[in-house]
Amino acid sequence: MISFELRCSPSYKQEEILEMDSGKTVHRRKPDIPAIRHMQEVGVKSLELSKVIRLLEDPLTANLKERHLFVLKKLLKRSQIGFLLKELTGIAKILNICAEKVTDHPEYVPILCEALQICRLPFLKEKVSDELNYALDVKEFLSHMGCLMRVSHAEVRQQIVESVKSFYSCVAPRQLLDGTDRLTKPTPRTFPSGNRFSRLSLRLQPTSPGYRLQLLEHSDLAQTLILSLAALENQPAVKLQLLQTLQILSSSSDINCALILKAGGAETICLHMNEPDPSGQVLFRSSEILWNLLERGSKEVAAQLSSMECVISLKEAFLHQLINGSRHSDLQLRNDLLVITTLIAGNPNSLLIESLFAKQLVVLATFPELKSYNPLVRNLKLTYSNEDLKMKKLLFNLLVLMSKDFAALQLYKEETVMVALLTLVKPPAASSERQSASRQWSSVQREELQLQALATLCTVAPLMLDDYMSCQGNACLLLLLDWCVAQDAFFGQGHSSHGEGGRGSTKAQMRHCIRVLRSMTSLGEDSVNQDFCDQGTINHFLGILMQMEAGPDEEDVTTLEIKSDIQLILSALCENDMHRKELFGSEGVEMAIHFLKKGCAKFYSGLGHNKLILSTVDCVWSCIVGCYTTEDYFLAKEGACLLLDLLSSSPRCVHCNVLATLLELCDNPNTLSHILSWRDAGGQTAPRFLLQLWMDEEEELKVSRNRHGGIVDPQVPILSHYQQEETQLSFPANTPSAAVLEVSENLRLKIYSIFCKLGFQDLPGLSRKHYVTLSIVRRYLDFKVGEVWDEIRRELNLDGVRPITPDEEALSTICQIAEDTARRVAAEQNSILEQQEKEDIGEEELMYTEIKSHWKQRELIAKSWDRYVAKTSNYEILKEVKAQRENYIESSRTKAKHQDVAAHPTEHFIGRVMSVERTGAQGPAGVKLTLARAPIKAAGQDEVGATSQDPEYFSTVSVKD
Repeated sequence: MISFELRCSPSYKQEEILEMDSGKTVHRRKPDIPAIRHMQEVGVKSLELSKVIRLLEDPLTANLKERHLFVLKKLLKRSQIGFLLKELTGIAKILNICAEKVTDHPEYVPILCEALQICRLPFLKEKVSDELNYALDVKEFLSHMGCLMRVSHAEVRQQIVESVKSFYSCVAPRQLLDGTDRLTKPTPRTFPSGNRFSRLSLRLQPTSPGYRLQLLEHSDLAQTLILSLAALENQPAVKLQLLQTLQILSSSSDINCALILKAGGAETICLHMNEPDPSGQVLFRSSEILWNLLERGSKEVAAQLSSMECVISLKEAFLHQLINGSRHSDLQLRNDLLVITTLIAGNPNSLLIESLFAKQLVVLATFPELKSYNPLVRNLKLTYSNEDLKMKKLLFNLLVLMSKDFAALQLYKEETVMVALLTLVKPPAASSERQSASRQWSSVQREELQLQALATLCTVAPLMLDDYMSCQGNACLLLLLDWCVAQDAFFGQGHSSHGEGGRGSTKAQMRHCIRVLRSMTSLGEDSVNQDFCDQGTINHFLGILMQMEAGPDEEDVTTLEIKSDIQLILSALCENDMHRKELFGSEGVEMAIHFLKKGCAKFYSGLGHNKLILSTVDCVWSCIVGCYTTEDYFLAKEGACLLLDLLSSSPRCVHCNVLATLLELCDNPNTLSHILSWRDAGGQTAPRFLLQLWMDEEEELKVSRNRHGGIVDPQVPILSHYQQEETQLSFPANTPSAAVLEVSENLRLKIYSIFCKLGFQDLPGLSRKHYVTLSIVRRYLDFKVGEVWDEIRRELNLDGVRPITPDEEALSTICQIAEDTARRVAAEQNSILEQQEKEDIGEEELMYTEIKSHWKQRELIAKSWDRYVAKTSNYEILKEVKAQRENYIESSRTKAKHQDVAAHPTEHFIGRVMSVERTGAQGPAGVKLTLARAPIKAAGQDEVGATSQDPEYFSTVSVKD
């Protein structure tokens, strides 16, 4: 460790340095110069730097070069363990002064180099709070450090970039590595002569490793380094070191990348990566920096690299590596440059076509499948390695990205890209028919190229329809599909991203082949679709679909995607052609019924069942509805009921499609009976279920309704909450208003249309609440018309437009009629509710009467039982009852003897059981009989003169079993 004390005479003529070398302190004293007092030594450090700065800047001493060098060397020697945080401002100023003097005095170069070497060491702090207190000073020091790149000497620039690189190596001084984490300055001793030096004990610590890196991100160092790259054309070694440093900076943090991009770093790197390079490392380092920038800001990087100069620079670098590269690292670098070009191609403002780079890339994309006389590929030899395979796949990806430009499509036509792609998608030839060339793609590589070509065709083929048809693309793809379906011994490798889900089979090829066919049929071109149908595609696809359903394989993402895509292809083919719907026929109906029966149990499985359900409904709509023969067969197979089952079990997002299909199917008169006879698992009828859907929809739309579902405000009977929020908006004439858009965005119009087919009378399974809702449904169209006219009147008021008097009167009358209709519906709803209330009251009274009769019956049973018990338990009561019975019999007999037989014939009665009921009680009370008695006429009684009498009914309380 080194310490020094600066002694000064009043005349500023003498200056002595106290050094400590190898742990020994040497004191040189002059008797005529007094020692510095303890009070003065507190600010010795700041005074030293200020005096050095004054020495360098003072006009009187500015030319004392030897003196400057002497003082600076001593200053740097004292700071061999690192700069103090509080001294960094002064150090930065001294370094800037030295940098200005270097131009005329190269002797200052070693000073700068030595100072920059010290900068590699961690900064030192005296207190823990110094890191926070001097953070701004550290940030400015690092910025000044980058500005030293203006010095033209290679040694200084190299020391700067090496120092910045060292920041990320986190290498501490040897003393710290040995465990001495505190640096203590030696304390001066008391000499025998009696002169005493004050004790100054400063305990120093290095800053944390991440402290300097964190402040570097907030400084201008990264920007300064990237801007200095243009000044290093004649210093290739320093340039390489700077690129290595920028690579470290760009890979360390997003902030550094943002600073580099802010200074135009991507463009600067690209423009200088083709300069002469003896080491051969500049292009590699430049591509690595661009990679790091792309990972953290691809859009901004693509924008910077889209200029003509950058595109030409990339083209030169790529072609150089393509032609001259032979090592594995060269091939990797070539592919890296191609990836960067791919990202540029995604920018709509890229100049790939104008720079002729796109033409060369298209030629390479068709090589070696097609022979070309282009000088670029005439002598080009591929090694068919994995790197060449990656290049080929990247070129196909470029075809997809550049296809957005019409000029690129013209290049594709000129270079017969469609022929090359269809050549690659052909089924693999048999082993005996394969070419005997010594070098060609392996089976695994060919499979990957085949899948990549199919993925490219999905985008390119619809844009090049004429080329596709002239190359018989449909036939080629159907041939590949036949090969996929055939039971072949092909074993798919499934290594590429496009081969997902197809390992061990041809499922991946089938998946992408179906994708291409779907993209072609979805264009709606009659020539393409007719060509498909002429080759028997409809029946072929139906057979493939049912074959996959009957297979033993479990349903996965790939299988479900293939099934849904086939159904979409069938929908596109049959949608507007009656003859094709007839070709769909009963086999197609059986397929649709099969998939409808699966239901929505796996809708949220995440495998694609949701897409399969939607494609099935779309297939019913496009391939069955509209053709009476297929419709009748569909209805005979309970297709309408299956649609209602799907509607009742599916989530809300499916309801719109299912209702639309069911509505179209209602044009067939045989459909209505199926709908009315349908019941769900809970016994709910179709009208009741549809009205419940209506109520749920209005609840979702937040339509104002009372607790019974009736109209609250006759002025807005069906207005949703979302429409009310837009009442103060005026829409342009060519833009649909909220009232019109609302019709297509919810289910109410479809439900209303279905009820128009079913009718509004004699619907089964409806309660009073459903009748209340049905009254709104019946007037939905009237309400909607009034709502549209009211919206027109409101918009006219917002725009300050007053209609002429007749139009205004007509507008007011229309709106008033709609409001009166709503009031009549509200009155009808109130009448329904009142009738319901009366019926509820009558049912309640009947229920109370039954309860009262039941309790009276129980009282009679209890009283009868008490009488029976009293007779059996009390002998006196039994005798009394017996005496009463005898008296009654005696009185009856006496009365019968004195009666006139002729005038009053004796009547006898016979009893007949009318009904038997069991009440569930124990004993005699458990049986309730209803008897009827009828008189038997005496002999000789005149039947003609006898008067008829209604039978007398009586109900016994109970009888014994």
